[in-house]
Amino acid sequence: ITVTVEVGKLDMSDVKLGDSIATNGVCLTVIDFGSNYYSADLSLETLKKTGFANYQVGEKVNLEKAMLPTTRFGGHIVSGHVDGVGEIVERNQVGRAIEFWVAMPAEISKYVAEKGSITVDGISLTVNDLRKNAFKLTIVPHTSEETTIDQFQVGRKVNLEVDVLARYMERLLQGQQEEQPESRITMDFLQQNGFA
Repeated sequence: ITVTVEVGKLDMSDVKLGDSIATNGVCLTVIDFGSNYYSADLSLETLKKTGFANYQVGEKVNLEKAMLPTTRFGGHIVSGHVDGVGEIVERNQVGRAIEFWVAMPAEISKYVAEKGSITVDGISLTVNDLRKNAFKLTIVPHTSEETTIDQFQVGRKVNLEVDVLARYMERLLQGQQEEQPESRITMDFLQQNGFA
């Protein structure tokens, strides 16, 4: 499936064929473009693992070109590789801010920490509270104005990407565990030495 995205105010002057543009947090490869649009192919894997299957023609999306090494770093490291699809389960207006509770798949909950970072539909955000398989976000007015998050209602499916550092930390710890020699304490050893 090929999608064409109108880019609004995104500057396309430096875009080339093959560049990546994160679209609601999903890294898509540019196969055609002009000053006000780009097109990309969606694989079946992308449709299965992201919220793209739920999008409607004309729906607004969050867009971001790949970061340059000379660009100011204003969020956390985001790769555009969606880890799961969440769902908005609660929305509350608190003064000028909006609070959301987002349900997340159980398999990614171990990577989410209070005051840590998570990407929701391509928006780098801070987790303000946690429940078993849900997290709370507090959205300031500037973020609401510059993204699509003010349109999120209860029931909306959203793309989630956990902090890549949490994934690397897990892998590092797994590697250390694999390198540990197996314990030589067995039931036979305990019995032979009078402990059992």
